[in-house]
Amino acid sequence: MPSEQQLSNVLSEFARTMVTDFPIQGILDHMVLRIVDILPITAAGVTLIAPGARPRYLAASNASALRFEHLQTELGEGPCLEAYTTGDAVAVPNLQEERRFPSFVPRALAAGLVAVFTFPLRNADARLGALDLYRDTPGPLEPDTMTAAQTLADVVSAYLLNAQARADLQDSSDRAHEISRHDALTGLPNRLVLLERLEHAVLRGRRSVRMAAVLFIDLDQFKTVNDVHGHQVGDELLVAVADRLTKQLRPADTLARLSGDEFVVLCEDMSGRAEVDAIAARIGAALAESFVLSAGDVHITASVGIAVADRGDHLPEEFLHDADVAMYQAKRKGGARHQVIDLGEQRTVDQRATLLRDLRHACPDGELRMEYQPIVTTVDGRIIGAEALLRWAHPSRGVVSPAMLIPLAEQSGLITEIGQWVLEQACLDLRRWRDHHQTDDLTVSVNVSAYQLMSPEFTATVEDVLLRTGTAPGLLTLEVNESVFVRDCQRAVLVLNDLKSLGVKLALDDFGAGTSSLGYLSLFPVDIIKMDPGFVANLDHEKASHAIVTAVVELAHTLRLTVGAKGVETVRHHDDVATLGCDASQGHYFARPMPAEAFDALMGHRVAGGNPQLPLLASAS
Repeated sequence: MPSEQQLSNVLSEFARTMVTDFPIQGILDHMVLRIVDILPITAAGVTLIAPGARPRYLAASNASALRFEHLQTELGEGPCLEAYTTGDAVAVPNLQEERRFPSFVPRALAAGLVAVFTFPLRNADARLGALDLYRDTPGPLEPDTMTAAQTLADVVSAYLLNAQARADLQDSSDRAHEISRHDALTGLPNRLVLLERLEHAVLRGRRSVRMAAVLFIDLDQFKTVNDVHGHQVGDELLVAVADRLTKQLRPADTLARLSGDEFVVLCEDMSGRAEVDAIAARIGAALAESFVLSAGDVHITASVGIAVADRGDHLPEEFLHDADVAMYQAKRKGGARHQVIDLGEQRTVDQRATLLRDLRHACPDGELRMEYQPIVTTVDGRIIGAEALLRWAHPSRGVVSPAMLIPLAEQSGLITEIGQWVLEQACLDLRRWRDHHQTDDLTVSVNVSAYQLMSPEFTATVEDVLLRTGTAPGLLTLEVNESVFVRDCQRAVLVLNDLKSLGVKLALDDFGAGTSSLGYLSLFPVDIIKMDPGFVANLDHEKASHAIVTAVVELAHTLRLTVGAKGVETVRHHDDVATLGCDASQGHYFARPMPAEAFDALMGHRVAGGNPQLPLLASAS
């Protein structure tokens, strides 16, 4: 039999590979060779067996072992199948004396096999296949050797199950990533993908004389279709529109669905305005033709807004926004037409320069303000915190979108100053609420951009704000998204660990969007996972979303992490995220973002024994 040291060495080798991503085949090929090294046998093989399927050879130490594995598979008979069926080891010390396998024995003897010992691959009640040990001389194996061989078979089983679990987890992560980037109903790219491609188009525009165009398409009579025929027919129409639009575009064009009946087309490498007009006219004519649906023929028209850029001096969100504005201009003129907004070079340069200049005065002039969206426990709607949201009330442009504000702040170098103001204001508001309402469990969450987090003094800034505002670190949650890890993973880990040492909580925001990976949950010191709103929106349409969110919630809870759901807009959304086990929720179903004073008034509705429950007052009125 093998020495204890030999067996220990082999088991240690195998155990080390169980936590790696080494290929299964390579590891098992090495394993059977090591088994031959330490046991008194001449060859070894592993075969996987599943109910209702043919046995599948997985590994063999040499050509003879491979021949014997295939022979049992071919005949459907042999010690391998016997061990799998019974769950017990099968010993054949002298094949010439064996009577249980009348078809296998003569063929195996002719191939040079003399003795075989087979051990089931098992885990609890589950059976996976068998480990076969072959000898070219007769005679039994010692009891200790048989025990060692079964131990090795059990280790192989554990590895196979572990590898399958890793593969299943990766599949779930891949599916989550794919779902987060595509519309569940039509299968088209969503806003996230569109903005990525818009950004690439902008960059390419800086190196090219060709122009890019965004066509924002909105169906003119879509609400009437839903009201008259129902939402199922409305969904049919949206799918048919997506298909018809796809057929009108060039292969390199991008068609995305943003929400409802809004579609966007990105056309690059355009020769001039005439080509853009031709595409818009083609789209309008195609959609004006009747759609044959389950409810009968449906007629619609579309308003198309166009933003054209012949230079790369644009922000993606601004580019999209202007096409949206153009679409509404087309609707105000009666619809069923297309309308162009000129994004010429001078207008764009002047606008960005004006915004950048104005942003430098926004903080000292009091134009920046905070709004807060309540965060509640999913099970009963009790307020447990608030997410701080930055707003810029521009004196002439009105409220500037955060999607435009944050990139401008980063570009201008003001992100550190503005981020510190947001952090300090959020902590001051939190302290005022807690003092006013005598509540001990209210927290505040603040979003942190990648640029802000990576700044050299960020941890020191957080510590200083906590001290100056008298805020307990555990009451502050800093929310980051995966762009932090993509930008500089090693630096991000160092900063996050420094922040953890202060005692603040960390949340991974919009999980499942972009390149989010389940691996982040174990690699980075986060406390909270906030699911991307796309998952909540897709729960009604996509069964895979249920499976993926369930898997993420179970894994997070195993790792002792809290799971939050964003974008809870309806009763159905709330019921879904509650059923799937999300711990916390936020969204318009509970409350829209509100000024600090309104949140203070909301907390004034505290009931005995705890904070208010949302939806508030609706049931009381």
